[in-house]
Amino acid sequence: MAVGISNHGMTGRERTTFTVVVAAVFMSNLDLFIVNVALPSIGRDFSGNSLANLSWILNAYAIVFAALLVVAGRLGDRTGQRGVFLGGLALFTLSSAACAAVPDLGALIVARLFQAAGAAALIPTSLALLMAASPPEKRGNRIRVWAAVGGLSAALGPVVGGLLVQLDWRWVFLVNLPVGIAAFVAGRKVLPHPPARGGEPVPDLLGAVLLTVAIGALTGGLVEGPTWGWRSAGPLGLLAGAAATLAWFLRRCARHDNPLVELQLLRIPTYRSASGATFLFSIAFAIMLLSNTLWCQDVWHYSALRAGLAIAPGPAMVPALAIGAGPFVRRYGAAPVAALGNIVFAAGLVWRVVFVSSTPTTRPTCCPACS
Repeated sequence: MAVGISNHGMTGRERTTFTVVVAAVFMSNLDLFIVNVALPSIGRDFSGNSLANLSWILNAYAIVFAALLVVAGRLGDRTGQRGVFLGGLALFTLSSAACAAVPDLGALIVARLFQAAGAAALIPTSLALLMAASPPEKRGNRIRVWAAVGGLSAALGPVVGGLLVQLDWRWVFLVNLPVGIAAFVAGRKVLPHPPARGGEPVPDLLGAVLLTVAIGALTGGLVEGPTWGWRSAGPLGLLAGAAATLAWFLRRCARHDNPLVELQLLRIPTYRSASGATFLFSIAFAIMLLSNTLWCQDVWHYSALRAGLAIAPGPAMVPALAIGAGPFVRRYGAAPVAALGNIVFAAGLVWRVVFVSSTPTTRPTCCPACS
């Protein structure tokens, strides 16, 4: 609906550009949520792998995506947003095909690394291209629609994933191919050519590598600790390596002319507190989403589709609540509203633990379809 509203008053070229950009962003955002529902099915297909091993399907994507997001944006500024966007779109689409064709879990994790790199190139450049193709008076509305795509993909991801898993989990990745190919072909014809700013500093590629290694080692130590034993050399070595690499990364950010993370921003109290709260909330949200998916399918024996439908209402509320919270933010300030949101989220998790997790673990039979 939001997209349809924003199309009002557009020229044909603006409409096509808008559709290409939003479709690419939606596709890459969808992949953050759609794979959660497919995880149990992938585990059954690649039998013999632990949940810790399967979690790298999600971890690999998230780590590379986060590490390359800033680099891709600055590379687009320096070399041209259009080329980076199309390159990211091609890489994401080809990697999706590779994800669908893999013979084992290791190959799937590697393909997900490349898929995440393509997504990281798409997100920052898409907004720049959308702004370049929009008249100044319409940019505010286009930005709101661009931002709402994330909430829409979060709501639809579990449901779409559940539908596709009914066929085969590989369709979770194959569905990206027609969208990616159509967006690439149309994008070559209609996307604007914002001028490259060759004077922009070169992105800190070594910093991105250090951040990737640090997060990967930290994740590996935490994920494998229960399996290998917390006192064994593996987890201890990974955690020590993560600490050393993270220290190197922070030192580089403090001294580099064009750091990946602007550490001086953390001296601003509001920025520091907002970043910390967002960081903690993102961790809690990711844990909630994955645990709910596994609980619905492995404990309550829901089908992938029913699990997706059960999860979808929460994310579906995000766009409406984000818009509805605007008047309260203007009246009371962002901090009290954000604090209230975190309290409500925490209360929902407590409710789940106390009342939902304690229910019987047999297959629900509330209706014929559930039996």
